[in-house]
Amino acid sequence: MKKDKINSNEVASLAGVSRSTVSRVINNYSNVPPKTREKVMKAIKELNYYPNVSAQMLAGKNSRTIGLFIITSAAVDVLTNMMIASVMETASDMNYYVLTYIIRDINDENTQHNVREMFHQRRIDGGIFIALKRDEPFINELVAAGFVIGVFDQERNEKRLANHIPAKLNNDSGIKQAIAYLIGLGHTKIGIVNGDLNRLSGLQRYEGFQSAMGQHGLEVNQSWVLASDFNEDAGYEAMDSFLQGAKELPTAWIAANDSEAFGVIRALHKHGLHVPEHMSVIGFDDHLLSERFHPPLTTIRVDFKHLFTELMQLVIKQIEEPTQQLQEATCDSTLIIRASCRRLD
Repeated sequence: MKKDKINSNEVASLAGVSRSTVSRVINNYSNVPPKTREKVMKAIKELNYYPNVSAQMLAGKNSRTIGLFIITSAAVDVLTNMMIASVMETASDMNYYVLTYIIRDINDENTQHNVREMFHQRRIDGGIFIALKRDEPFINELVAAGFVIGVFDQERNEKRLANHIPAKLNNDSGIKQAIAYLIGLGHTKIGIVNGDLNRLSGLQRYEGFQSAMGQHGLEVNQSWVLASDFNEDAGYEAMDSFLQGAKELPTAWIAANDSEAFGVIRALHKHGLHVPEHMSVIGFDDHLLSERFHPPLTTIRVDFKHLFTELMQLVIKQIEEPTQQLQEATCDSTLIIRASCRRLD
């Protein structure tokens, strides 16, 4: 008999028990005698039987699947691929599956319908979202409906519910370390290439830059504050455009992340400015390629593997053991000194 024809009746017959006993074993009820459980499990293995997942969900059981939703702007980034790997590895360790879904426009009605459908049809038990803006009404809607939602790069607020689990970086500490390091090398003319200010890390890194400069008694030159986004092409375009009309240059730049820093350095080279001989550059995140870049990039390291492991663990724990306690995943940042910054004479 083909395995897709096997049902719990055959398992019950082979094990010499009732169908309801098979159901209790499959659903891990505690009121099944060990010897009976052993007989049923032996029959399941012999028949190569797999319970019907749809039927289990109709009976109120979890799908043991987490939805991983990635906004398009982050989908092609090497760093995001590492985040995805961390989520999938942790899910596997906890006997969960991951359903990955790329969101091209989170405000698109069809996209929102598809995502809602996954939750309401209980194809997934919870979701993790990457690369959202600081506040997304659609996510707030899912949270209000009672679904467990983990969100990277958001922070808790006074109205947040326990099923909304944010994961955030210590952006302020990272930027302060970068500024202190540059000042220690003699730099006082420091510019910043911002990330997307609609995202939490983009805003916090810029606010941290302003605060740190002020704490050291340095003025922020607004002409050295460049609008950009968290990717290499945006960093290149921002710096290239700036250099075409710049009258005065800083001696150092802080990029909102390493991908941007790669683009910044390419643009500097295009205009005959070499790093670190003519200009110092420091990044943020410690991209997988930063150590191999030319020159090797000084940056602020973030342990994304730890962060996403903790986020997945918190999401699954909230699914399996709901609590009203507010929780969040966090990780610190560390300065990594390489060769892209130099001491001024």
